[in-house]
Amino acid sequence: MKILVTGFDPFGGDKINPAIESVKLLPDEIAGAQIIKLEIPTICHQSLKVIDEAIAKYDPDVVLSIGQAGGRTAITVERIGINIDDCRIPDNAGQQIIDEPVFEDGPTAYFSNLPIKAMVARICEKNIPAAVSNTAGTFVCNHVLYGVRYIIETKYPGKRSGFIHIPFLPEQVIERANTASMSLSTIVEGLCAAIEAIVDTKEDLKVTGGATH
Repeated sequence: MKILVTGFDPFGGDKINPAIESVKLLPDEIAGAQIIKLEIPTICHQSLKVIDEAIAKYDPDVVLSIGQAGGRTAITVERIGINIDDCRIPDNAGQQIIDEPVFEDGPTAYFSNLPIKAMVARICEKNIPAAVSNTAGTFVCNHVLYGVRYIIETKYPGKRSGFIHIPFLPEQVIERANTASMSLSTIVEGLCAAIEAIVDTKEDLKVTGGATH
């Protein structure tokens, strides 16, 4: 099995992004699967172009994208991506897309087809906080979650993809009072556990991952 793992470059004024920093530290093989690491730009559409080219080049079985969710207290495995860009800040190309679909001809939403609950359970087994998330936002993270699913469904049927959000690193919250963070080593350990679950889970767990709101 080959797994393409993507991580965003820094954005929004930060000099570091835990997404690409954690991806860089992943081993080249996890649970027998080859890990292919890819840095992607925090830019709508360009990020998808880079991933599409990597899929064509490496022919991975799975695409797992990692993104920063500043303020979250846990590693969160995303359930769904929606067909809307509504950027709260400009992306790294300076474009701030508001209320436009990711793909005009795409469905309203795509669900991740990874074993999201098994991934959460495996991370928690390492005593690392993790949960299912039911919103990936409306910035470039959701853009990639939705967009990769669209690309796979239209060009590479049979492949799987999904998205994991991770907290800030400690050095990012020095001037962000009362904001959660997680060490880079803990994030990497959690991502390794999630990838192990992707490799060896045949059918996802039937446990609750819902939320009231």
